[in-house]
Amino acid sequence: ALSHAMKHGQIARNVAALADAPVIPEREVQALTPDAARRILTAVQGDRLEALFTVAVACGLRQSEALGLRWGDVQLDTGSLTIQRTLQRVNGAFAFFPPKTARSRRTISLPVPVAASLRHHAIRQTEERLAVGEAWEGEEWGNLVFTDELGRPLAYYHVRRRFYNLLRLAGLPQMRYHDLRHGAASLMAAQGVPARVAMEILGHAQISTTMNIYTHVAPELQKEAAEKMAGALWPEVGAGLVSIL
Repeated sequence: ALSHAMKHGQIARNVAALADAPVIPEREVQALTPDAARRILTAVQGDRLEALFTVAVACGLRQSEALGLRWGDVQLDTGSLTIQRTLQRVNGAFAFFPPKTARSRRTISLPVPVAASLRHHAIRQTEERLAVGEAWEGEEWGNLVFTDELGRPLAYYHVRRRFYNLLRLAGLPQMRYHDLRHGAASLMAAQGVPARVAMEILGHAQISTTMNIYTHVAPELQKEAAEKMAGALWPEVGAGLVSIL
C-alpha cells in the first residue's frame, strides 16, 4: 500500500522498505517412503473420504484443489482429472476461486488404483444422495466430488480432524494433510520421475519449488543414489561397495 501511494505521489517515501524483515524459518519437507505411503493408504481404507486421501498421496493435489473438484472435472474413462478451481472458506462462507497460479490449472493422469478409488467413491456418494432424498444439496454446489453426507462442501478442519483420527488409529506419526502433497513429490523423486514432469503434475509455478522438495529425499533414497554413483564410477568395485553399505 505504501509503495502504491509513493508511486502516485501521495507520500514522498516508503518507510516500510527501510525495515528489516524477520527471517521466517523454512519448514523441513517431510519425505514419504513408499512403505509409509502404503501404510497411510491402508489406514484410510474403507473411510468415506478414502478417495480424497488417495488422490492426495498419489497425485499431490492441494487440499483446496481437491475440495473444489466437481464430477465434471473427472474423466474416469480416460483416467484423468482437471484442476479448474479451488474451494476456500472466507468469513465463514464457502467460495470458489481460480487456481493458485496459471500452472495450477492443469490436467493430470490418474494411476489406475486412484481412478478405481474415485469410482467407488462415486457409488458411495450416489447411495448417500438416494438415502437423504430431497435434502441433498449437491446440485447447488455444482456436484462436488468430495462433500459431506448432504452434498455440501467440506471444511478443511473437518478433513484435518478425520485425517488425524485415522493416523492415530493406525498408529502412524502425526502429519499435516499438506505433508501428503510433499510426500507425493518425494515419491516421484524416488521413482525417478523427472522434476519437470513432477512440476506439471503438482502445479508448481517455479521449477525451484519442485527441486527444493526433490533435494529433501529420505536418507535411504540418498543411500540408493550413492550406490548407483558407485556402480557408475567404479563398476569393478560397485557391487562390493553396495554390500558394504
